[in-house]
Amino acid sequence: MDANGPSAAVPVSERATEPATALTARRGWWRRTAWWTRDHVPTFFLVFLASLLLLGFLWNRIVIVILAGEGGVRYRTFHGGVVIDKVAEEGLHLIPPWDTLTRYDGRVQIIYHEFDVLTSQGLPVRLKIAARFHPVFELLAVLHKEVGPEYPSKIILPQIESVMRKGLGTSSPEDIYTNKDFLMTKLVAKAIEEISRRYIVVDDMLIRSVELPAEVRTAIEAKAVEQQRLLEYVFRLPRERQEAERKVIEAEGISNYFNILSRTLDERSLAWRGIEATLKLAESTTTKVVVVGGGRSVDLAPDHGRRPGVRPR
Repeated sequence: MDANGPSAAVPVSERATEPATALTARRGWWRRTAWWTRDHVPTFFLVFLASLLLLGFLWNRIVIVILAGEGGVRYRTFHGGVVIDKVAEEGLHLIPPWDTLTRYDGRVQIIYHEFDVLTSQGLPVRLKIAARFHPVFELLAVLHKEVGPEYPSKIILPQIESVMRKGLGTSSPEDIYTNKDFLMTKLVAKAIEEISRRYIVVDDMLIRSVELPAEVRTAIEAKAVEQQRLLEYVFRLPRERQEAERKVIEAEGISNYFNILSRTLDERSLAWRGIEATLKLAESTTTKVVVVGGGRSVDLAPDHGRRPGVRPR
C-alpha cells in the first residue's frame, strides 16, 4: 500500500511505544495522587475530626426521636415557619440542623395549683385545685404557634384563677365553704368549658380544699352544728307527740282494765288465784319454802242456795 495514503500502516516502533506511554501516564497520575494525599494527610485528618465534632454537636438537632404518646411540631427556618398541616408521630425523624422539631406530651397530665381569692366581704380564701388535661393531638401545631410548650402556665392556670376570682368575688365565705347552690361546681364547669376553647381538653378539675381564716371557719362550723340540732328537734317533736299520745292511750287502757277487774273480783276468785300460784310454785325444780294458810279460810264450794261464809280457823 502507498505510505502516503489514508490507509498507510503505522510504523512498528510507534505501535510499540503507544501502550507504554498510556501506562506510564496512568502510573504517573496515581503516583501524583498518592504524593498529594501523603502530603495532605494532616489536613484530611483535621477535616474528618472537625466533621465528627460538628456531627456530635448537632446530633440532637438532626436526629429527633418522638417517644410514645408524644407528638412533634416542625419549624422550617427557610420554608414558611411552623408546619401547620402535619404533626410528627412517634418514631425517628431526621431534619436539617437549621430546623427544629418540638416535642409535646399528648398523654393525660395532672397539674396541682393553689391560690387566694377575695370574697364579697374582703376575706381571703385559699383554694387548692388539681386539673387533669391533655392537648388535642391534631391541633398541636396551632397550639405551638399561638401559645407554645408552656401552655399549662399560660392557659390552664390563669383561666382557672380568672373564673374562680370572678365567680367567688361576689359570694360570702359561708356560701363558698358550704358550696351553696352548687356554686363551686358551676364555676368548675365554666372553667373547663373556657379552657377547652384553646386546643386543650380538661377531663376533670377537682377542688382539693377550701381554706378560710380560722375564726370564720369556726363560726361557720358552729352555725352548721346548730342548724343540724334544729333539724333534729324538728324531727323529734312529732315523735315525742306520738309517744305522749301512746302513753295516754296506754294509761286509759290500764285504768279501764282495773275498773273492770275491780268489778269482777271477789274473795273466792282471789283465793283461787292464790292456789294456782302456789301450785305452779310447788311444781318448779328450784328450792323453795311454801307457806300455806294464814288469814281467813274461804268456802270455795258453790253455795247451792246458801250464802258463802267465812269460817275462822
